[in-house]
Amino acid sequence: MQRSGPTRLRSSHPHVRNPVLALPSVARLQSLSPAARAELRQLLLELRGDAQVRADDCWRRHKAPMAAYWKVVSVYAGHVARVLR
Repeated sequence: MQRSGPTRLRSSHPHVRNPVLALPSVARLQSLSPAARAELRQLLLELRGDAQVRADDCWRRHKAPMAAYWKVVSVYAGHVARVLR
């Protein structure tokens, strides 16, 4: 299947790929100790996984608004976790 119109490549700017990077509080997250960052990152990755499971479950049960909510929770938890790498 071909798309009509010019093909657009996704921006490679970090703040476009991860909008959390544009928030002023990111500097505080990045200034945490390595141990605190690792612990928080692990917690956020677990939150991301749990939210993905809930989103899938809600979608299967035809509860689209809640599926969208949990998908957003999952995406932002992943974005914040990536800030902590």
